[in-house]
Amino acid sequence: MKMDEISAVITGGASGLGEATARKIVAAGGKVTILDLQEDKGMNLAEELGENASFVKTDVTNTESVQSALDHAVNTFGTINVAVNCAGIGVAEKTYSSRKGVHDLQSFSKVIQINLIGTFNTIRLVAEHMAKNEPNENGERGVIVNTASVAAFDGQIGQVAYAASKGGIVSMTLPLARDLASEGIRVMTIAPGLFETPMFNSLPENAKTALGAMVPFPSRLGYPEEYGQLVQSIFENPMLNGETIRLDGAVRMQPK
Repeated sequence: MKMDEISAVITGGASGLGEATARKIVAAGGKVTILDLQEDKGMNLAEELGENASFVKTDVTNTESVQSALDHAVNTFGTINVAVNCAGIGVAEKTYSSRKGVHDLQSFSKVIQINLIGTFNTIRLVAEHMAKNEPNENGERGVIVNTASVAAFDGQIGQVAYAASKGGIVSMTLPLARDLASEGIRVMTIAPGLFETPMFNSLPENAKTALGAMVPFPSRLGYPEEYGQLVQSIFENPMLNGETIRLDGAVRMQPK
């Protein structure tokens, strides 16, 4: 899929990996609808990116909210042929701790609801729109890119909820691709390692440096632009389908 033919929706698109992807698409001549709960950031980013960008305040766990955002994207830019799912949260909580007791069930459920169910909710609704597109020269009607994490494979102490949510995204990638193959829709997942995202904003610089040193090469935190670069490669290579790509500098997370 050519970048200048893209009309994308990006969940969690107001900051971090989603923002970098939105910038990449618009810079290449594509169009983007940013879906996020961060209203100020989303509106400011859309205004900065100009006429090829739009923002809709969206709750990915709510069917009506997502459907309304997708309708807005179609009404604004005529179609949706790309979706990138970056919306997500994390918690740090052990299954059981003698000091804090058992893992709170509500916090576990919230992470699953936003990260996993929110991703699927967006996919199922956007697929209906994509299926109506005219296929391009490769027979494609759409491309969906999801965001997992290396935690899906190397979940650390206190990451049981986050790892479960991201593992679910990895596990559903292939069946999603198989489900949607007859519609000409590809589905891929990226599993980022340690990246400079808002999750790390509260950390002091020496802590970020220490985290980056855990990465074999390059020994640093990843840049959101590098995530956007991989997303572009997925768009442009029609043979990439049904797979999860680790984007992590060969890091393998230790228990803590």
